[in-house]
Amino acid sequence: MIRWTLLLILAAGAWGAPCTRAAPECAEKVPLGPAGRFSLVYRSYPLGTQNAAIERALIVIHGAGRNADHYFASGVAGALLAEGLETTLVASPRFASGAGNCRDKLDAGEISWGCSGPGDWRGGGAAPGLAGVHSYDLIDELLKILARREVFPNLKVIVITGHSAGGQFLNRYAAANRVETGLGVPVRHVVSNPSSYLYLDETRLTPGAACTEKGDCTGGFSVYREGQNCTTYNQWRYGMEKRVGYAAALPDAGLRSQLAARDVTYLLGGLDTLPLFGFDGSCPAMAQGPNRLARGLTYWNYLKSKHGARHNLVIVPNCGHNGRCMYTADPALPLLFPR
Repeated sequence: MIRWTLLLILAAGAWGAPCTRAAPECAEKVPLGPAGRFSLVYRSYPLGTQNAAIERALIVIHGAGRNADHYFASGVAGALLAEGLETTLVASPRFASGAGNCRDKLDAGEISWGCSGPGDWRGGGAAPGLAGVHSYDLIDELLKILARREVFPNLKVIVITGHSAGGQFLNRYAAANRVETGLGVPVRHVVSNPSSYLYLDETRLTPGAACTEKGDCTGGFSVYREGQNCTTYNQWRYGMEKRVGYAAALPDAGLRSQLAARDVTYLLGGLDTLPLFGFDGSCPAMAQGPNRLARGLTYWNYLKSKHGARHNLVIVPNCGHNGRCMYTADPALPLLFPR
C-alpha cells in the first residue's frame, strides 16, 4: 500500500493531477470537418500534452440523453475503483444535437449531430449541413489522437465502451470503423446494454426460443418468418440493408469480417429485463428478443455460431439499466482497465 501511494504521488507530481469533474477546464474541442467546427470531449488528462504515465485510455460513449458529463464521471469512478486513475486517460465525447426533438445548447462552432432515425449519431450518420462528416469520424479522430507515440509513449491499449444508446453506437462502430487496423495500439470494444444490435444477415432466433450465457440456445437461427409484416427488421441500424452514413462505404463482406474479428465483449446487466429508459419496442428490435438481456445473450450466441466470432460475454448480476452501476461493478473493472 505504501509503495502504491508513493507511485501515485510521483505520478501526480510529474504529470499533474487528473481532471475528475465534467467542468470546462476538463474539456477539449476536437476539430472535425471544416475549419472552426468541433465536438466537445471531456478528458481526465490533456489530449495533446506528452504524458508517459498513461498506460491505457478509456473512451466512454454516452446514452440517448447525450449526457457525456455523467458518463465521464462514471468512467472516472471506475478508474478510481480499479486503482488506475493516474495511469488512465478517460475521455467522453459529446454527440450534442439541436435537431429534431433534441434541444442541446451548443457552443459556437460545435457540431450538431442527427438526433433520431437510421442516420442519427448512433448509426454513424452525417452531421446535418456537413456532408461527409459522420459521428463515427469523431471516434476515428480520437483514436488517432490517443495513438500518437510522441504524446503517449507507454499507451498499451485503448478501450472503447458505450452503454445503452452508446452501446448501439459501439456495436455498429466495431463493425464499420476503418482506422483500427493500422492504429498501432490494440483496441477493445465493451458493448453494454444496448436496445438493439446489428445483425449481419436476414436470420433471427426462432420465435419462443432463448439463449444462455453458457453458449447454447433452445432454438436455431433462420430467416425471420415475420419479415413480411415487419418489413424494416433487416434495415440499418438493425440489419445490413439500406445503410446510410459512415457504414455505407463498406461492402457487406467487409462489415461481417471486421465485426467477427474484433476484440468485443458484451457487458450485460443481469437485471436489465424491463422495458424502461428508452427501451426500443419497435418491431425490428422485438425481432431480436423481448428485453435487453435476452437480446444480448442471443446476439452473442448468434455471432459465435453463425459467424465464427470469438467475442466475450460478461454478466453483471446485480445491475439493471444503469451505466454507473455497470461501469463501477467488480466484473467490469478488468475489462475497462486492463493491466
